[in-house]
Amino acid sequence: MILIVIRKFTYVFISLLLFGCGVYSFTGASISPEVKTISFQNFFNNSPLGPSNMSVLFTEKIKDYFERNTSLEIVDDGGDLEIEGTIESFSLSPVAPTAEGGRNAQYFTGLTRLTVRVNASYLNKTDEQFNFENKSFSFYKDFDQNTEDLSSN
Repeated sequence: MILIVIRKFTYVFISLLLFGCGVYSFTGASISPEVKTISFQNFFNNSPLGPSNMSVLFTEKIKDYFERNTSLEIVDDGGDLEIEGTIESFSLSPVAPTAEGGRNAQYFTGLTRLTVRVNASYLNKTDEQFNFENKSFSFYKDFDQNTEDLSSN
């Protein structure tokens, strides 16, 4: 369940990253023709919480996105575009408490919020005006505690 949410966060992160650096828009513009390659460093997990493979999963989802949606060649190092970062926090918090049982009510969480915060650096070797370093991105998703499959949310 949490891995599905991480997958969704990855797509949101990529969208913000691309819009923030001017590389892509849904208005028909595309990646500059000079840009041929992209490289990624694994996003390091600085968060004490979350799945143990969150770092690898997040990085691989970003790579998959670029592989499917661009003509860029993914290279190990030294791409025309370089992306790296860290997963800084992963937290679950109650957002909608509910009660059952009348006078002797027991309180439960109706909705839980999963929040992920990442810091990312982006290097565009063909157009440095879009570069940024340690830019923070935060995403959240509210889900029902009883939901096992978040892919429909």
